[in-house]
Amino acid sequence: MSISIITKEDLQQFKTELLEGIEQLIKQKTTEQKLWLRTSEVKSLLNISSGTLQNLRVNGTLSCSKIGGTLYYNYNDIQKLLMEQKH
Repeated sequence: MSISIITKEDLQQFKTELLEGIEQLIKQKTTEQKLWLRTSEVKSLLNISSGTLQNLRVNGTLSCSKIGGTLYYNYNDIQKLLMEQKH
């Protein structure tokens, strides 16, 4: 049986490595964006009601795909719409 001694420097190095790993995970998670969003996610993202989202769909402003009763919206289309409204 072997005994290992852990020093303050070892703990400091472990802390630094752990924090760097967590930071990388957070950066990776925030840069990833889902390509397809559900209705509830779009409403939350744009801060609009169901009726407003339906109007955007009906008048062709925002396209969607329906799979098994669930509507999906392309994130890039939403970004494009926001940029057009900005100008």
